[in-house]
Amino acid sequence: MILVTGASGQLGRAIVERLAGENQPVIAGTRRPVEGSEQRRVNFDEPGSLDFTGFTTVVVVSAGYAEDDVVIARHENVVAAAERDGVQHLIYTSIATDGDHLGFALAHRWTEQRIQGSTLRWTILRNGLYAELFGSLLAPTDGVVTAPFGTGSVAVVTRADLAEAAAIVAAAPERHINRVYDLVGSNTISAGQIAEEAGLLYRPASLGSRRAALDESGLLPFQPAMLLSIYSSAAHGFLSRTTTDLGDLLGRRPTVPGPTVRRVLEKQQVAA
Repeated sequence: MILVTGASGQLGRAIVERLAGENQPVIAGTRRPVEGSEQRRVNFDEPGSLDFTGFTTVVVVSAGYAEDDVVIARHENVVAAAERDGVQHLIYTSIATDGDHLGFALAHRWTEQRIQGSTLRWTILRNGLYAELFGSLLAPTDGVVTAPFGTGSVAVVTRADLAEAAAIVAAAPERHINRVYDLVGSNTISAGQIAEEAGLLYRPASLGSRRAALDESGLLPFQPAMLLSIYSSAAHGFLSRTTTDLGDLLGRRPTVPGPTVRRVLEKQQVAA
């Protein structure tokens, strides 16, 4: 039996749907299970809710943005519960190998080390930047994209491809024991390229001006720095490396991400 955590989020839900579509025995784990459903209550902040008895494979979708100490404590709870309850294989969704400059990298790398030093068999899926997130960060205003991505290119990937890859590993974990996969795109795109294709102007702002805007946006205290780290890492070429890992897992070429990014951009224009 497979348990997928974070199943109320977009990635976790997509993994569950993919596994269910392949007739794999899967249970969705979420903080707020739907009453009357087979969903399992899984709250990383409450160790008492973490009962993995009977699950041979657990897919741990990382616990979301928070301060490092909070995320690390959550992930420690999950790994410890998996060890205690006899889980055979743990699959963890991390961040891309070249993502060490991102503001949320530390908790991911700590978690990887914890898992690799555990009693479990494991697979680490180092997911690249979502095409959907990249598109949302472009956020045009009056026909102009000012997101400070500079001239940097990014090896973005679609969330659907990452969900499919995770489901493939979860369905046959014995083929992926103690492997680390760098699931970034097989080609890159840039903010300027997307803006041009969408008929928009691209005039990237400075990181300082974007930070000032984010500081006034009502985000949680740690979020502006995390977002700035995405802009800066991309602008300075740290998210541009491509690999074949995703295509190798999927057994096909990854989905071309440009159309996904443009759809997000078009929705933002309509909403504006």
